[in-house]
Amino acid sequence: MQIDVAYRPAQAMARVILAPGESIRAESGAMVGMSTNVQMQTGATGGIMSGLKRMFGGESFFQNTFTAQGGAGEVLLAHSLCGDIVPLEMTQAGYFIQSASYIASSPWVQCDTKIGGFRSFFAGEGVFVLKATSPQPGQVLVGAFGGIQELLCDGNMVIDTGHLVAWDATLEYSVGKSADGWLASFFSGEGLVCHFRGQGRIWIQTRNPQEYGTTVGRMLPPRQG
Repeated sequence: MQIDVAYRPAQAMARVILAPGESIRAESGAMVGMSTNVQMQTGATGGIMSGLKRMFGGESFFQNTFTAQGGAGEVLLAHSLCGDIVPLEMTQAGYFIQSASYIASSPWVQCDTKIGGFRSFFAGEGVFVLKATSPQPGQVLVGAFGGIQELLCDGNMVIDTGHLVAWDATLEYSVGKSADGWLASFFSGEGLVCHFRGQGRIWIQTRNPQEYGTTVGRMLPPRQG
């Protein structure tokens, strides 16, 4: 599978080239177009319970699997928000992915919704994250609101939770207040931050979707009636 990303970083779209018989699994609604020899199958990957967990985690209940038949095929994929797209090569440890950032992956990549231990993300910036692992080499496609910047954590790093896209599962982390107290954190406008420890990569988005939505909402005229 070959993935080429065009129109970066503001309006990115991924062109996925599939070898004959090769497949890619994507979120519902991510497909922009495909060649006529690509077959799409829709289902709740992992069964009904897995589908429900994904739904409560902000993902689609159903996912689509695209398979090239009778020759090489092509699938065009895009994120739901305006921004960048990055393909990540699967590693042995895998990744944690902010659930709204997941677009697609190799069909054998396991994306499990994690709830326990992530309850501190409830400040409007996502209760759920995905743990992506794979028994063999593969790829996962993540998208962002704005540009994507890869950072290297070598010791300690602090990131606002609203700007997180993905990070290496080798990193330890904890979620806490951005300031010394809850009031100070609230009035600072920063909310919760994630403290990372260890060595690994972190991918961040340059814009915070929630803050953007709040800002735009203030500009809209009041509803009539």
